[in-house]
Amino acid sequence: MDEVGEHVLERADVPDGVVVGVDGSASSLRALRAAAEEARLRGCVLHVVRAWTLRTAPRPPDCPPGAVPSLREYSDYVGQQTEELVTEHLGPAPGVAVRVHAIHSPSPQGLIAASTHAALLVVGHRGRGGFAGLVLGSVADQCVRHARCPVLVVRPNI
Repeated sequence: MDEVGEHVLERADVPDGVVVGVDGSASSLRALRAAAEEARLRGCVLHVVRAWTLRTAPRPPDCPPGAVPSLREYSDYVGQQTEELVTEHLGPAPGVAVRVHAIHSPSPQGLIAASTHAALLVVGHRGRGGFAGLVLGSVADQCVRHARCPVLVVRPNI
């Protein structure tokens, strides 16, 4: 974990393999499919990283109204949702070992940290935030500039 200001950020434990950032956007789901194919071709593990913050995490549905979920409850729910998303889009037997990492961290920092020992980082051209007219989203831009491994930016079919 790293400390930024008063916040402690989690890191994905990624010793090798292909890393993909997923936030549920159409762009990240295209990146997920491309990353799964890269992991299959390379014969390595696919690490699906869902970085989240309190602003971007969905509220766990079993938390009573008026109560504030704990960070663990948020993390568990985000992890569960991400695993379901992976199964929905890659199938129950994707032909590659998959590890899901739900980490409490801003997306760029979480993905860049996960790239340290990875063979490849795969991201969509833009995610949920930002402006629709941008050619490259801020997370993809940060990853291209600062990742510690090669980066594949997956664009929509043109």
